[in-house]
Amino acid sequence: MRLAKAVAAVVGTAAALGIGAVAPANAGPAIIGGDTVDSAPWGAQVFWDDQTEYGGFECSGTIIASQWVLTAQHCLNEPGMHVKIGDVALGKGTEVAVDKQEASPNGDLALLHLKTEVDTTFMKLADADPDNGATNQIYGWGRTEGNSPPSDTLKTADVKVTGDSTDAFGGKAIASEGVTGASWHGDSGGPQVSDGAQVGVCSTGENSGSDPNGTQNYASVAGSRDWIKQTAGV
Repeated sequence: MRLAKAVAAVVGTAAALGIGAVAPANAGPAIIGGDTVDSAPWGAQVFWDDQTEYGGFECSGTIIASQWVLTAQHCLNEPGMHVKIGDVALGKGTEVAVDKQEASPNGDLALLHLKTEVDTTFMKLADADPDNGATNQIYGWGRTEGNSPPSDTLKTADVKVTGDSTDAFGGKAIASEGVTGASWHGDSGGPQVSDGAQVGVCSTGENSGSDPNGTQNYASVAGSRDWIKQTAGV
């Protein structure tokens, strides 16, 4: 059983938001509501080497250093992975192989080590969770509704932080509700951003597939901050 599917079995209705996590395999989604993004040099499209539908796209992520991508642990895939960077259009950009997959011991976060260095603007990481009531931004290539294909362009939406929660692996998470949009399948591993720094990694959510005000739980970056520094050096 693939990790993403195993997570879905554990999480139930608050299912992990990877393409293969719930619903038909590879039915990869995008943010419901929200707007498209013109530029996101830190954005990473995460692909499984052994999949063909949608080019193997499975999850979203962020580039945090020249050879490291931050995504969700339930997005890992033993048969192999690669990422595409430098373009907001799905399937476009520079393809780079992943030669090492590292899972956080603290929750639903993972680091992908790239075989070759990339030259781009990296996502900044926060050292603390956002305040309750704060308006944050989420990003991802996930489905735009129901069982639709992934979004063909990176999307963003505003969410309101409602408190603490837990992620798909029992780690500390940030709970939010959609303001202009909400995460959906395929947004897994994508960032929640506060004041220009990443505070969370998309893990689970509760949504009908059509509600832009749905709820979501993003694994806390601050909760794994020491591990990220030890592993990726940032």
